[in-house]
Amino acid sequence: MAVSLWLALGTVLVFVLLTVARPKQRIPLPPGPPSDPFIGHIRHIPPHDQGSKFHEWAKKFGDIISVRVFSRTMIVLDKVSAAIDLLDKRSAIYSDRPSFPVYIMMGWVPNIVNMTYGNQFRKHRKIFHSNFTREACVQWRETQTVMARRLVKMILNDDKNYNRYINWFASALTIKIAYGMDIVSEDDEYVKIAEESADVLNNSGSPGGTPIDLMPFLQHMPSWFPGTHYANFARKSRPFVKRMYNVPFDRVRRDMANGMAGPSVANTEITRLMSTNSMTDEELEDVKGAAVIIFVAGADTTWSTMLVFIQCMLLHPEVQKRAQEELDRVVGHDRLPEFSDYDSLPYLECVLREVLRWYPVAPLGVPHRAMQDDVYKGMFIPKGATVIANLRGMSLDEDVYKNPKEFNPSRFMAEPEGNGEPFFESGFGFGRRICPGRHLAYNSLWIAIATLLSTATISKALDKDGQEIDVAPEYLFGIVSRPKEFPCRIQSRVDDAMRLLFPENPE
Repeated sequence: MAVSLWLALGTVLVFVLLTVARPKQRIPLPPGPPSDPFIGHIRHIPPHDQGSKFHEWAKKFGDIISVRVFSRTMIVLDKVSAAIDLLDKRSAIYSDRPSFPVYIMMGWVPNIVNMTYGNQFRKHRKIFHSNFTREACVQWRETQTVMARRLVKMILNDDKNYNRYINWFASALTIKIAYGMDIVSEDDEYVKIAEESADVLNNSGSPGGTPIDLMPFLQHMPSWFPGTHYANFARKSRPFVKRMYNVPFDRVRRDMANGMAGPSVANTEITRLMSTNSMTDEELEDVKGAAVIIFVAGADTTWSTMLVFIQCMLLHPEVQKRAQEELDRVVGHDRLPEFSDYDSLPYLECVLREVLRWYPVAPLGVPHRAMQDDVYKGMFIPKGATVIANLRGMSLDEDVYKNPKEFNPSRFMAEPEGNGEPFFESGFGFGRRICPGRHLAYNSLWIAIATLLSTATISKALDKDGQEIDVAPEYLFGIVSRPKEFPCRIQSRVDDAMRLLFPENPE
């Protein structure tokens, strides 16, 4: 009898303990594809073009999906509306960055792109805001116009090396704005530094997605250990990164000391520190970090987007012809486009907007990090989750863009001439992490394509038998993605184009 009583009491006690200890029903994560035990989805995420794979999954599982890599939760936003709801409207929660050990090992600090959210981030954002608001960017228009004309002159003299000259344009322009230095030759030391930076960035893996990011202990393992490739690359790249930070910045300080420095962001910010007696080593490092991002990030994205534009004109001569007809009506053949023509060239604006939508050169942007637990539309987003705005998927949203894989600038024009579809503003990011140099970048691209289409025609290259060489788009993938180099012809379409480009030196 006593044994039965104790057994009954024990059973009741176990039941009570299990009921109390049972975890509460947790709000589910966003849906996602089936994963493997322990390792999650790592086998199913391709090493390149992850944006297309995420978009494929989103079509099946929903506009917000969750992906797991080992113990890390990744939330992928495939819809602009979701990104606005979270990254814009709840920016206080989603403005942080995950840790990027590979970039820290390389020495990319301080760096507003990878910086965690806090006082230093706000300081860097203030530097960019004071120099690159829409209104502030007017000060750079003359420089952008001169550089665009130099670019077209170089290409018309030697179109086989158009890629080198576009790289020069992007590098020289950002160097001029960041540091005030004039870069005339494509063989200049600072252009080579920009090329080194592009190589480093595009071979360092996806931010937050390398084995080192996912398993930080690997950075401490010997170089032969499996999974340490990016740690080894980071160590080898550190001298190049140090060179990017120091060489042009030290040149500005020397030029300022000698009274020879031209207008630039670095000059402006150092002068501000001097005038407020706040030129500490820490403050100087922040200015140096801001300047190097203007130089490196601005050059790489401008170069890549210009190559996408060239490729699109090559593949869609009817679009090029229509843009040139508009330029001829508004600008004519006796002068070159100016920024004052912008509002009179709506189709040209649509061409650039479609280039930015058709192939976003930063297809995954840079990941955000959830700073606290959150719930969105009945789905749980845990603190510390990596949140990815899949710009590639958003650009292909069939609910927003009709036939999204088709290159069609008219889609943005009002009905009945077009579809009345919205511009793809998302290519520059969201919330407090939106690209602070977006107005500058857009202006640089617009004046370059306006000048090029006004004076030249882009067409397929010819083989030795005089037959056109077809081009199939292929891409190099990294934090910034761009087309692999392809053959094309870029030839003058107006008489005496060189005189228009540089009347003082038409040769």
